[in-house]
Amino acid sequence: MAEPLIKQYGADVPQAITSMIAAVYPAFDSAGFVAEVLDGFDTLALMARGQHIARALRRFLPENYPEALAILMASIEQPHGRDPSLTLGSFLYLPHTLFVANYGLDHFEASMAAQHALTQRFSAEFSIRPFLEQHTQATLARFRVWATDPSEHVRRLVSEGSRPRLPWAPRLRQFQADPTPVLDLLELLKDDPALYVRRSVANNLNDIGKDHPELLTRTTQAWLQGASPERAWIVNHALRSAVKRGEAGALTVLGYGQAAQLVVGQVQISPEQAVMGGAVQISFALTNSQNQSQRVLVDLAVHYVKANGLTRAKVFKLTTLELAPGQTVPLSKKLSLAEMTTRKHYPGVHPVAVLLNGQAQPLGAFELVPGG
Repeated sequence: MAEPLIKQYGADVPQAITSMIAAVYPAFDSAGFVAEVLDGFDTLALMARGQHIARALRRFLPENYPEALAILMASIEQPHGRDPSLTLGSFLYLPHTLFVANYGLDHFEASMAAQHALTQRFSAEFSIRPFLEQHTQATLARFRVWATDPSEHVRRLVSEGSRPRLPWAPRLRQFQADPTPVLDLLELLKDDPALYVRRSVANNLNDIGKDHPELLTRTTQAWLQGASPERAWIVNHALRSAVKRGEAGALTVLGYGQAAQLVVGQVQISPEQAVMGGAVQISFALTNSQNQSQRVLVDLAVHYVKANGLTRAKVFKLTTLELAPGQTVPLSKKLSLAEMTTRKHYPGVHPVAVLLNGQAQPLGAFELVPGG
């Protein structure tokens, strides 16, 4: 079994940071710093470990923030000895970004220069957000400059750091209410040469669409005009959540605005009584009974039972089809019922439906029972 990710962020992290700082600041109390960090370290979650280290850095580095930051930034050039193959290897610099976020708001230029450097090693998407909130116009102006930076990591920070609903981070409420400044940044990045940046642009648009679906529709319609394949990919990826929600505007942008006139048959859900930890196979066929071809987006909605006994749908992407008149296409999906970090299963009846251009047609249900 693979080692839990948090185990990769253990005692060697503060020890590596200590050796890096001591190499440029011999007065650093390495033993005291490590002892303070490791006190209760194992009980903390990942982000809390980063914050814990950042607070210790504040105590053991000089009180003057610019002086402390200069030492910290000089230290990142030093060898650290951590295994670069570790999944969380770049998280070594998480405490550095949190140090800037927590203590650097009164020193805008020094803190922005630090985040420009740090984001090329880890990511400053979390630490930049307090600056967007407290120095909004100055940070947006800097983002407009960074949108053409030679580093794709810096350009990605512009889109990822300004996401209104960035996972693991507090929401940017002002941009949820009015995403216009964020859209202006995304316009600068929508044809970025790096997929790394374009994926972030799509995720940002997806965030915006959760609060402003009509704006998402208008923006993606405009972006599709004369779009390159790369920009068309951004549009498709940005609309994924709206499509799963069955929003008419998003479906229309992608060419699936018409209700599909198809016959659903040959439905099989096996087994009808499934065991937790097992799997269930869902099969059906779609037939175009019309005298003209139909273009259809096919998704599968499974209504999972939650802890409170109610159900909530999860939509799985299946395929897109161009069905000729009279054509029948068989489709199937195998669902794992194993426990996951992102989904916990509960016993009960789970309804299943196929979504055809966003419109649901019931297929039946399976009952989930505890395993033996």
